[in-house]
Amino acid sequence: MNVTENDQSRVRFGFSDDLLNTTSENTTTHQGFQSPLSPAMDKTINGITIIILFITMVSLGCTMEIAKIKAHILKPKGVVIALVAQFGIMPLTAFSLAKVFRLKPIEAVTVLTCGCCPGGNLSNIFALALQGDMNLSIVMTTCSTVVALGAMPFLLYLYCQGFPGLENAVPYAGIIIALIMTLVPCAIGIAINHWARRYSKTIIKIGISILLIASVAIGVLSSIAIGGTVWLVLSPQLMAVASLMPFIGYLLGYILSSLFRQNDQCSRTIAMETGCQNIQLCSTILKVAFRPEVTGPLYLFPLIYIVFQGSEALLFIIIFRWYQWCKTPTEEETAYLSVDKPEVAKVS
Repeated sequence: MNVTENDQSRVRFGFSDDLLNTTSENTTTHQGFQSPLSPAMDKTINGITIIILFITMVSLGCTMEIAKIKAHILKPKGVVIALVAQFGIMPLTAFSLAKVFRLKPIEAVTVLTCGCCPGGNLSNIFALALQGDMNLSIVMTTCSTVVALGAMPFLLYLYCQGFPGLENAVPYAGIIIALIMTLVPCAIGIAINHWARRYSKTIIKIGISILLIASVAIGVLSSIAIGGTVWLVLSPQLMAVASLMPFIGYLLGYILSSLFRQNDQCSRTIAMETGCQNIQLCSTILKVAFRPEVTGPLYLFPLIYIVFQGSEALLFIIIFRWYQWCKTPTEEETAYLSVDKPEVAKVS
């Protein structure tokens, strides 16, 4: 039977459904599979990915203050709503989009991994730009990272039951190890911010700079190694999912918080926390926890997702700033008229 060139590429990069029937402990490769990366290149990308995650989480920890964390724990309403939004809306959105666009099983597990990830530090930047509640944003990112240790494996197991062949495809042990790897550097960052606060701002700036440079490096190295097959990741279905997931997260996060009568500042914060995923963690899990013959070039999906995640958040920020700009002159004019308007003498 003749096989099309696209089918050959899909088998070569592990898109065959037969691979999904093997457990993470099974080291046998699919017949005819050829790894797109040389061992040296694969180790280099793995190392850079882990370094990015470590530096990112240390930087995130440097934004956290123990006193503020305690304050929100004592009054946890906002945090609870945000956690429900993060681990309720996003995994369900990922599952629904995977079903609507009829993604292949390994594509579906890639999208689900992204959807089940906790919030990332980009949400703190977006919340700041939207004049949100920064204490809530930082505490929410902290809590979602901790809760993800149990929630992420459970949610992946739950939603993977809806796709044939994914029952044994997810390396839960590897995911838990990756999550623990995020908590340790985060704790280091919290300790630095608590006992050596003068270094926190410098570490945050360095962390963001290294994150941007390393992300570009991974993209370049992966493009060189994988070549034209990267277009498998840029399929119309995956592009649609990558664009819709963060938008739906932002929208439903805001609606949910509004339904629970949170103020506008908290609602904007929860919206950002819901739609923003920890892309560095997602990339690390897809690249390190999964076998390369299973995911193929799909570990690049988070890089596509972060483009839409950032651009859509930027759009909301522009709309919000424009609204604030239009609103302020009107309020000032009203106040001016109310002060300068002469009182009309009452006729007795």
